[in-house]
Amino acid sequence: MKRGRRGKVRIVWKLLSQTLSLLLFILLLAMVVLVISSKASGGAPEFFGYQLKTVLSGSMEPGIKTGSIIAVKTGGNMKRFEPGDVITFKMNETDLATHRVVEKRTSGEAVIYTTKGDHNKNADSEPVLAENVTAQFTGFTVPYIGYGIEYAKSKEGNALLFIVPGLMLIAYSGIVIWRALSRLEEPDEAKDLA
Repeated sequence: MKRGRRGKVRIVWKLLSQTLSLLLFILLLAMVVLVISSKASGGAPEFFGYQLKTVLSGSMEPGIKTGSIIAVKTGGNMKRFEPGDVITFKMNETDLATHRVVEKRTSGEAVIYTTKGDHNKNADSEPVLAENVTAQFTGFTVPYIGYGIEYAKSKEGNALLFIVPGLMLIAYSGIVIWRALSRLEEPDEAKDLA
């Protein structure tokens, strides 16, 4: 009876360890792909025309919380947006904002948007030229993950992203080796009892 129970426990442990190994491998692979793609593109990684952006202000709360990550769709005609659409645009050379279009004006070929954060009382003071729009918000948001991503961009966070999974793999390997060695000792104990 005990051997049957031990056998089931070993099977469950084996399945759990294989699942953990697979998850760690996928996590490591995903981190490598993200790091390489962001370094190669010189900016945010892009997958099938979508980018993940970190929200650092509360101007779009409660719909988009501070510290969230959002998915935005890049490309297309940036003159297509209408009031109510949420767009990501360049505020200056380095900063982006994601706000709602509240007004659209055309002047000849030029399209100018007036934008406003949902949480802000007033519209943004600077109009947004269609040429400065980089993407459209897709509605996908994950709260609080952005804090981790921003930390990961720092030197300490970047190092931690590589060290922690490495230490987890080493610890897991140590456990597997220890279990294998303890199994080798079991038959000797059984012979001593006979």
